[in-house]
Amino acid sequence: MTAVEVRGATKVFATRRGEVRALDTVDLTVADGEFVSLIGPSGCGKSTLLRLVADLDEPTAGEVSVFGRSARAARLDHAYGIAFQQAGLLPWRTVRQNVELPLQLHGVAAAARRARSTELLELVGLGEFADRHPDQLSGGMQQRVAIARSLAEHPRLLLMDEPFGALDEMTRERLQGELRRIVAETEAAVVFVTHSIPEAVYLSDRVVVMSPRPGRITDVIAIERRRMDAAEDIREADAFFASVTAVREALHGPEAAPDGTAARGVETR
Repeated sequence: MTAVEVRGATKVFATRRGEVRALDTVDLTVADGEFVSLIGPSGCGKSTLLRLVADLDEPTAGEVSVFGRSARAARLDHAYGIAFQQAGLLPWRTVRQNVELPLQLHGVAAAARRARSTELLELVGLGEFADRHPDQLSGGMQQRVAIARSLAEHPRLLLMDEPFGALDEMTRERLQGELRRIVAETEAAVVFVTHSIPEAVYLSDRVVVMSPRPGRITDVIAIERRRMDAAEDIREADAFFASVTAVREALHGPEAAPDGTAARGVETR
């Protein structure tokens, strides 16, 4: 089944200086269980496209569907979970209470909420921190709580807008590995917004490259997952560097990494 289908999506914002065309006739399909990253220069409409899928905004033209339903119907049916760059945890609630919040809002019984939060906190490696408050956790731990919360209602789709963008590099790499494991266990589809080429390659089945505003899809790079996953250290695999170079060239042209060395561990911002 198709998780996300975007057809001819255009988004125009009205401002005091006139109209701003953020997206222009975007077509995108994400298969059930597929991990797709959106990458492109700042202001290219990556987050706008994610917001259309999440029904946080409406397209000016075109259509968006999630598992064969409108984006609005999918949101009302809790078909997806969402995580942003900031964890957005409520400081007066414990870790467990933050994870349980979506379930509580939708009337799930206390015993069922507790069982689900226990399961999720173990999944993200924070079982022993259930009764702590957010200010007692590191930034990376807070993001893991946010990911657990996004999974509370068993979504088949995760929408993630630079969830690791504010973290230091070591924490970021560790959470990328955690996310790969969580996605493998839950089998959820993911649409992931990032500015980091290595992050997109490490996580994704496909990387969707977008142009400067108005945002259009200019290329789609299929990642050689099988060859990468067979390596002891994915980030040292030849297939990883080849895919990083392919994405970099799609963004910046062949001159961006003429000998392949510029691709190693470098981000685009």
